[in-house]
Amino acid sequence: MRYLHSMVRVTDLEDSLDFYCNKLGMVQINRKDYEKGRFSLIFLAAPEDVVSEDWQSNTQDCQTPLLELTYNWDPEPLTEGRNFGHLAFAVDDIYATCQKLQDAGVVINRPPRDGYMAFIRSPDGISIELLQSGEPLSACEPWQTMENIGSW
Repeated sequence: MRYLHSMVRVTDLEDSLDFYCNKLGMVQINRKDYEKGRFSLIFLAAPEDVVSEDWQSNTQDCQTPLLELTYNWDPEPLTEGRNFGHLAFAVDDIYATCQKLQDAGVVINRPPRDGYMAFIRSPDGISIELLQSGEPLSACEPWQTMENIGSW
């Protein structure tokens, strides 16, 4: 058995691509539009995870862990994403990553007070955990005393 991807449904494709690609830094690996079914599948990966270009023919042959965004062309309400659990990404500098996201307008729901873990949410409410690679960073301000915002 081999892990392929996690799928999340999105309601606004442009907002979601802006969040995952422009703000979080993921790259689009593949996109499939299904006119008859009226939906699109967009496959994303963390740049450091892309091990080859084996995805060009079939994402099932891809050795890279993927995030599949499913966008239904006809609007439909989605329930809170918390029941999905969360997506998790390792980052090189949790403080710099959180600052970059905050500067881009992303709410840091659970700040990295411990120098190790933070949570944010996608435009569709998917909880995303950010974990410091390696050892936790030394606790510092403004993160150390920052309160939680909303749920994560």
